[in-house]
Amino acid sequence: MRNYFREQLTELHKELTNMGRACEEAISAASQALLKNDDALASVAEAAEEELDRLEREVEDLCLKLLLRQQPVAGDLRKISAALKLISDLERIGDQAADIAELARLVRVPVENLHIADMTQAVIQMVTDSVSAFVQHDLSLARSVCAADDRVDELFRQVRGELIGLIAADASYGEQGLDLLMVAKYLERIGDHATNVAEWVEYSLTGVHPPSN
Repeated sequence: MRNYFREQLTELHKELTNMGRACEEAISAASQALLKNDDALASVAEAAEEELDRLEREVEDLCLKLLLRQQPVAGDLRKISAALKLISDLERIGDQAADIAELARLVRVPVENLHIADMTQAVIQMVTDSVSAFVQHDLSLARSVCAADDRVDELFRQVRGELIGLIAADASYGEQGLDLLMVAKYLERIGDHATNVAEWVEYSLTGVHPPSN
């Protein structure tokens, strides 16, 4: 019975890794859709979001089966409980990537000189590391994700300042400048969700949920 439980935990790790990859694909495709004015890439991001919805249901079902059939205790119970919490954050990351993709269909102003691409890379790394921390039981990596959120917040403030300058120079960019600000805000929220995942990793390993910043 214990071997079966370990096999199911291995399957859980696999499915969570798949969710992390789908998040990465959704964020990257949505960002590239914006940078390249490419509606096909926006569709890729939206398809990845749908895949995340499916994976969330599968992981939730697996976690509930483990809880009901195996009756885990102590660390194993925390791990499964944390997985149930963090898949919600991963699913929300997919939602926000899809929101970015939707805005990418509307924005047709040059964005190469903005730091949105830097924000994208930063939040993708946070998502990757937060899921890896869970699978690898790596407390140090989880805490590094929480620290990385400060960089994303700083990039958001930088993008916001750049957009203010863009609109001040040409008022015709006003509406699309606001759309781009929403893109940056969605990226900031993705960073927040990755931080939440990392905090659930810490809980699963220590039994203590770190205080929110």
